[in-house]
Amino acid sequence: MLPVSLFLYLAGLGCSERRKSVPVSGDGWWRPDAPDVVPQILNEELPFRYPNTLWLQRVQGNVMLRLFVDAGGNVVTDSARVVEASGYSALDSAALAGASRLRFRAARRRGVPIAVSLLFPVHFRHPAQQRAAGDST
Repeated sequence: MLPVSLFLYLAGLGCSERRKSVPVSGDGWWRPDAPDVVPQILNEELPFRYPNTLWLQRVQGNVMLRLFVDAGGNVVTDSARVVEASGYSALDSAALAGASRLRFRAARRRGVPIAVSLLFPVHFRHPAQQRAAGDST
Protein backbone atom coordinates (compact mmCIF):
# COMPACT_ATOMS: atom_id res chain seq x y z
CA MET A 1 0.00 0.00 0.00
CA LEU A 2 1.14 3.54 -0.74
CA PRO A 3 1.68 5.82 2.26
CA VAL A 4 -0.17 9.11 1.75
CA SER A 5 -0.53 11.86 4.34
CA LEU A 6 -4.00 13.30 4.70
CA PHE A 7 -4.64 15.89 7.35
CA LEU A 8 -8.24 16.44 8.36
CA TYR A 9 -9.41 18.64 11.15
CA LEU A 10 -12.26 17.12 13.10
CA ALA A 11 -15.44 18.42 14.69
CA GLY A 12 -17.97 17.04 17.09
CA LEU A 13 -18.13 16.48 20.82
CA GLY A 14 -14.95 18.30 21.58
CA CYS A 15 -13.00 17.59 18.40
CA SER A 16 -11.92 20.56 16.31
CA GLU A 17 -13.42 21.36 12.91
CA ARG A 18 -12.81 19.18 9.86
CA ARG A 19 -12.23 19.60 6.16
CA LYS A 20 -13.81 17.36 3.53
CA SER A 21 -10.57 16.88 1.59
CA VAL A 22 -7.03 18.15 1.68
CA PRO A 23 -4.22 17.94 -0.86
CA VAL A 24 -1.77 15.12 -0.27
CA SER A 25 1.39 16.34 1.43
CA GLY A 26 3.23 12.99 1.53
CA ASP A 27 7.00 13.09 1.76
CA GLY A 28 7.37 15.82 -0.86
CA TRP A 29 8.11 13.46 -3.75
CA TRP A 30 5.76 12.69 -6.61
CA ARG A 31 5.24 8.97 -7.16
CA PRO A 32 3.75 7.33 -10.25
CA ASP A 33 1.45 5.22 -8.05
CA ALA A 34 0.20 8.20 -5.99
CA PRO A 35 -3.55 8.84 -6.05
CA ASP A 36 -4.92 11.56 -8.32
CA VAL A 37 -7.74 12.11 -5.80
CA VAL A 38 -7.22 11.77 -2.04
CA PRO A 39 -9.84 10.13 0.22
CA GLN A 40 -12.69 12.36 1.38
CA ILE A 41 -14.42 11.84 4.71
CA LEU A 42 -18.13 11.01 4.40
CA ASN A 43 -19.22 10.91 8.05
CA GLU A 44 -21.74 13.66 8.83
CA GLU A 45 -21.15 13.15 12.55
CA LEU A 46 -17.66 12.13 13.56
CA PRO A 47 -17.38 8.97 15.66
CA PHE A 48 -14.90 10.25 18.25
CA ARG A 49 -16.21 10.53 21.81
CA TYR A 50 -14.44 12.56 24.46
CA PRO A 51 -13.86 10.39 27.55
CA ASN A 52 -16.18 11.70 30.28
CA THR A 53 -13.55 11.85 33.02
CA LEU A 54 -11.18 13.90 30.84
CA TRP A 55 -14.05 16.12 29.64
CA LEU A 56 -14.92 16.95 33.27
CA GLN A 57 -11.25 17.73 33.95
CA ARG A 58 -11.11 19.88 30.78
CA VAL A 59 -8.13 17.91 29.45
CA GLN A 60 -7.21 18.55 25.82
CA GLY A 61 -4.95 16.60 23.50
CA ASN A 62 -4.02 15.56 19.97
CA VAL A 63 -3.70 12.01 18.68
CA MET A 64 -2.17 11.21 15.29
CA LEU A 65 -3.41 7.95 13.79
CA ARG A 66 -2.19 5.92 10.82
CA LEU A 67 -5.15 4.37 8.98
CA PHE A 68 -5.40 2.03 6.02
CA VAL A 69 -8.41 2.84 3.86
CA ASP A 70 -9.43 0.18 1.32
CA ALA A 71 -10.66 0.78 -2.23
CA GLY A 72 -14.23 0.80 -0.91
CA GLY A 73 -13.48 3.72 1.44
CA ASN A 74 -13.60 1.66 4.63
CA VAL A 75 -10.93 1.70 7.33
CA VAL A 76 -9.35 -1.77 7.33
CA THR A 77 -10.33 -3.61 10.51
CA ASP A 78 -7.72 -3.26 13.25
CA SER A 79 -5.41 -1.20 11.02
CA ALA A 80 -5.52 2.01 13.06
CA ARG A 81 -2.33 2.73 14.99
CA VAL A 82 -1.32 5.63 17.21
CA VAL A 83 1.64 7.36 15.57
CA GLU A 84 1.80 10.26 18.04
CA ALA A 85 0.17 9.80 21.43
CA SER A 86 -1.63 12.59 23.27
CA GLY A 87 -0.09 11.80 26.64
CA TYR A 88 -3.48 10.54 27.89
CA SER A 89 -4.20 6.87 27.24
CA ALA A 90 -7.97 7.49 27.41
CA LEU A 91 -7.76 10.05 24.55
CA ASP A 92 -5.59 7.68 22.51
CA SER A 93 -8.09 4.85 23.09
CA ALA A 94 -11.05 7.09 22.17
CA ALA A 95 -9.36 8.03 18.90
CA LEU A 96 -8.67 4.37 18.06
CA ALA A 97 -12.23 3.36 18.97
CA GLY A 98 -13.74 5.95 16.64
CA ALA A 99 -11.39 5.27 13.72
CA SER A 100 -13.13 2.03 12.70
CA ARG A 101 -16.39 3.95 12.18
CA LEU A 102 -14.89 6.48 9.76
CA ARG A 103 -16.11 6.26 6.16
CA PHE A 104 -14.40 7.77 3.14
CA ARG A 105 -14.91 8.29 -0.55
CA ALA A 106 -11.98 6.19 -1.72
CA ALA A 107 -8.78 7.60 -3.14
CA ARG A 108 -8.53 7.27 -6.92
CA ARG A 109 -5.75 6.84 -9.43
CA ARG A 110 -6.72 7.40 -13.05
CA GLY A 111 -10.38 7.08 -12.03
CA VAL A 112 -9.96 3.71 -10.30
CA PRO A 113 -10.55 3.45 -6.51
CA ILE A 114 -7.38 2.44 -4.65
CA ALA A 115 -6.36 1.54 -1.11
CA VAL A 116 -4.11 4.02 0.72
CA SER A 117 -2.40 4.57 4.04
CA LEU A 118 -2.94 7.98 5.60
CA LEU A 119 -2.23 10.04 8.69
CA PHE A 120 -5.36 11.21 10.49
CA PRO A 121 -5.19 13.69 13.38
CA VAL A 122 -7.83 13.70 16.09
CA HIS A 123 -7.92 16.92 18.14
CA PHE A 124 -9.81 16.74 21.42
CA ARG A 125 -10.74 20.28 22.47
CA HIS A 126 -12.81 21.40 25.43
CA PRO A 127 -14.88 24.53 24.68
CA ALA A 128 -14.18 26.02 28.11
CA GLN A 129 -10.41 25.88 27.60
CA GLN A 130 -8.15 28.23 25.66
CA ARG A 131 -7.20 27.25 22.14
CA ALA A 132 -4.13 25.08 21.96
CA ALA A 133 -1.01 26.38 20.24
CA GLY A 134 -1.27 25.85 16.50
CA ASP A 135 -5.09 25.61 16.43
CA SER A 136 -6.84 27.56 13.70
CA THR A 137 -9.10 30.44 14.70
